[in-house]
Order: sequence, then structure tokens, then C-alpha cells
Amino acid sequence: MLIVVSPAKNLDYESPLATNEFTQPNLLSHSQELIEVCKTLTPADISSLMGVSDKIAGLNAARFGQWQQPFNADNARQAVLAFNGDVYTGLDAGSFTDADFLFAQQHLRILSGLYGLLKPLDLMQAYRLEMGTKLANKRGDNLYQFWGEVITNEVNAALVAQGDDVLINLASTEYFKSVKKKQLNATVITPSFKDWKNGQYKMISFFAKKARGLMARYVIQNQITDVEQLKSFNLAGYGFNEELSKGNDIVFTRKQTD
Repeated sequence: MLIVVSPAKNLDYESPLATNEFTQPNLLSHSQELIEVCKTLTPADISSLMGVSDKIAGLNAARFGQWQQPFNADNARQAVLAFNGDVYTGLDAGSFTDADFLFAQQHLRILSGLYGLLKPLDLMQAYRLEMGTKLANKRGDNLYQFWGEVITNEVNAALVAQGDDVLINLASTEYFKSVKKKQLNATVITPSFKDWKNGQYKMISFFAKKARGLMARYVIQNQITDVEQLKSFNLAGYGFNEELSKGNDIVFTRKQTD
């Protein structure tokens, strides 16, 4: 079972590290090619391209300018400990044990606009480059065209390495579009999380993102490798809803929020 999640816009390069173990991303040659494009962008270009404030645009222009290889423990941080959004609040990798990190390294991957596909302990330098960004490059007009089949091939290789053909899609639509499903050698299971509101179950973005991280954590800590076991997920008050689930789209619901 392989899980894919989205990255986060917010980053944390200050908190104490839960592990000193690290690995190198597999696709850095592609990242380097993107960085060369990004280094030509002015803060005004970045602000227009990404729809961000002048302050954030300036910060990211500086990040692009400072980005350099090789990555080491002094200039980079493990991806799963660097991302700091709602998904990662639920995942809470800062509390992982050594066994948790080992299982996550085999069974969790993070989709990324700049790095393509990251293992949890892969070092990464700070960046912001969302997968939906329409960044013109030598391979096309956007990042989907840039990555082409590269990410899909990496996902397939990860599945082969663990001898499995089940992919748990806990990523956003924007990011999972970078994976070409028709070329994926896997059965894709897509969990969704809905809360009771105004008399019906609805997907509430903040809660759903956190729940994706919680589910990834649940799989990792319980070393789950079977989809039926996945249906036992019960964190934060969520439970499997058989009535709303259809085929490989499995739904978890709750009537209270935390």
C-alpha cells in the first residue's frame, strides 16, 4: 500500500528535528531545471504568477536564488518535517518513532510542484511552487506538462519496490492530476471525509485536510497494508460510511467536529 499526499504552503525550518536520518530526492535533476527557470523571475513576476503578496513574492524570489545542491542537514530539512499545513498537523510526524519513520519511508510519498515526488525523509530546501502554477518551461506551459510521465513512473517504481498494487490517494485534486491514472499500475483508493452540517454530510476543507493527515498517520502507526483494515479508521470521531461509499471511493463521516 502506497499513500500519496499533497505538500503544504507553510513551512517549518525551526522546530527541533524528530530524527536525524535523511535521504536525497530522486528527481533533483528535474528540480534543478525548474529552479533555473524560477531564478529568472522577478518578485513582480512571482506575485503575478502565483497570486501572492509582494512580501511572499520577495521571500520566494530569495528562496529560488539561494537554492543550490548538494543538499545536506545544514541547508535543507526532511520533507515530512518541513511542511506545516493542515495535512501535516494531522500527520504529526514530529511525534513519529523510528519504526514509524521506517514504515512511512516505504509507504508514504509527497507530491510536489518542484520536487515531483518526495519520500518523507528526503531533504528539501524551502520553496513555494504549487502544481497548478502555469510556469512556462522547455517542456510546456505548466508544471503538469513539465512533469509529464515522470511522477507516474516514480509512483509505479515505488509500488514495485514494496510488491504492492494499491495506491491510497490522500492528495488534493490539483496534485493528483500530476499522476496519470491510465498509466498507473495500481488500484486507486480515494478516501474522503465529510462532516455533518445543515442537515447533511459535507466536505469541509480544513477538517478534510487534517483528516487526510490523520489517516496517513493511522496507516503508518498501525502498519496497515490492506484496504479492509483501512475502513477501521476512527480518529477524530470519523467512521467508515458504507452507504455513501461507492467502489474505490470510500467515505468517512462524523457528526461532531474537534
